[in-house]
Amino acid sequence: MSRIKSCFERLQQQGRKALIPYITAGDPNPQATVPLMHRLVEAGADIVELGVPFSDPMADGPVIQLACERALAHQVSLANVLEMVAEFRKTDSTTPVVLMGYLNPIEAMGAEQFAERARAAGVDGVLTVDLPPEEADSLVPVLRRAELDTIFLLAPTTTEERIRSICEHSTGFVYYVSLKGVTGSNQLNTDEVAAKLGEIRKQSSLPIGVGFGIRDAQTAAAVASVSDAVIVGSALVKLVEQHQDDLPKMQDTVAGLLASMRAAIDA
Repeated sequence: MSRIKSCFERLQQQGRKALIPYITAGDPNPQATVPLMHRLVEAGADIVELGVPFSDPMADGPVIQLACERALAHQVSLANVLEMVAEFRKTDSTTPVVLMGYLNPIEAMGAEQFAERARAAGVDGVLTVDLPPEEADSLVPVLRRAELDTIFLLAPTTTEERIRSICEHSTGFVYYVSLKGVTGSNQLNTDEVAAKLGEIRKQSSLPIGVGFGIRDAQTAAAVASVSDAVIVGSALVKLVEQHQDDLPKMQDTVAGLLASMRAAIDA
């Protein structure tokens, strides 16, 4: 059983919801990433979503775009990200790690080599933002053979037919984008999210994680009340940016926000 599936089953038995923080690998520098991953786990993360820096992150808002720029200024590559996961695994063999990024770096490395190296490093799942299920047949089987979960995005505008197709290609969990916009957008409507999640659950029994627009403990708790997982990225990455010159303070503030979300979700 995959670490992701095991994680969700354990949480379901406990009557709890998953908290999934996102950070960009290599931001603000390569040495900061693995210690921050561990702090996220200590603060209550159930799964860590690690962004692969990319020059054209079209699904991301300004906060994560700048995070990618800071990481790329240190020449952080996909290979470096896999090395970070391997380093993380030396002292954490249980927390699932999902790579979130874009197709180009995977194609540059080669799908077979990427899958092999990702599995060896300890990656559990892959979310390729710009890969629709209609074009995924060259990559999904390769990842499945490596026992890597394939996670796809669903949006408020996704039709019933495409929900079915996306869920058929998905393992681990499905990622529902709660807003029509980029990461870090505002105006989250929990009632609308709940209605769409009801449609998705008619098509799939996979857990549903909700991301985009989660800023604080209040919005995290609201989303947790209707979903299986809360995914938070820009709010954390903004703190990384604000405290990039003081790494201990950066870790403390990021962990503090995540811990407040954990407490609100569990309450």
